[in-house]
Amino acid sequence: MTEIRTPRLVLRRWLDDDLVPLSEIHADAAVTQGIGDGRPCSADQTAELIEAWEEEWDEEGFGVFAVELLGSGELAGAVGLSVADAPAEVAGEVAIGWRLGRVFWGQGYASEAAQATLEFALQDRGLDRVVAVCRTGDRASRNVIDKLGMQAEGTAQHPVHGQEVAVFGIDLTQYTA
Repeated sequence: MTEIRTPRLVLRRWLDDDLVPLSEIHADAAVTQGIGDGRPCSADQTAELIEAWEEEWDEEGFGVFAVELLGSGELAGAVGLSVADAPAEVAGEVAIGWRLGRVFWGQGYASEAAQATLEFALQDRGLDRVVAVCRTGDRASRNVIDKLGMQAEGTAQHPVHGQEVAVFGIDLTQYTA
């Protein structure tokens, strides 16, 4: 089982007990405003997401981690890697993304987990490049992206949702652990 420990977090595969807390996180419109169509997800949709993330682990050797607080064992959210399907500018590339419950915002958890995930991607899994996409104006996600050392590569329109997104990337030659 793939597991990464940081000073404050455990990044691990998904457990059955994670469905309820992640569903609660996904029910918060403030959390989901920058994800997909921006609407909160139901428990059934969350279960489908976890299943898809686990399938990607099995097929690709990477995926989205459950993010657990090391001290309390509480589920804080999800951070990980997936093969992007949109926008076209990054389709087929490996993208990093995150979503944390609102009570965990502003404490550096997203940056800590994303940094560990990027290191996992480039050093452990041997990927040559990782991209990130965030809605234009999403300052919190942009702060995490900047801390990862990712470079701006332009903007695009999301083909399904129509929002303008900013595209970022980093390759192995640019990465410093």
